[in-house]
Amino acid sequence: MPQINQLSEIFLSQLFWLALVFGIIYFVIGRGMVPKVRGTVSDREAKIAADLKRAQDAREEADRTEADWRARMNEARAKAAEVEQKGRAASAREIEAKVAKSAGKITKRVQDAEASIRKAVESARAELESIAVDAAQDMVRRLAGIEVDKKQAADAVKANLNG
Repeated sequence: MPQINQLSEIFLSQLFWLALVFGIIYFVIGRGMVPKVRGTVSDREAKIAADLKRAQDAREEADRTEADWRARMNEARAKAAEVEQKGRAASAREIEAKVAKSAGKITKRVQDAEASIRKAVESARAELESIAVDAAQDMVRRLAGIEVDKKQAADAVKANLNG
């Protein structure tokens, strides 16, 4: 076989070319491209780390902002509750004052009405006594035929009405 016979003649040349190709590959890829890839990867890792740091800082700032906002909201709620309580107290005082004023007016009206009723009762009683005195004089004169003076008739009527 002629290929096997030529092996010793071409072996060294093939070994030379193999070493040359691997050397070129080593220097082109190992010394040229790998450092660039490593630099790109390290730059990318650095950028990711910086982005994560900025995100963490932003999250912490958002948490602080939220805490400040919650504190302001709680303070505003407390102030609103205080204003509401003051408003209710003022409203209650105002209503009490109006009720007291109205009660005073109503009491005055009731007292005026009672006085007017007393006057009307007294007037009616006086008129009733006067009518009763006249009726008693007239009945005694008709039934007994006796003339009774007005003073005696008035005394008798008062004694019967009050008695």
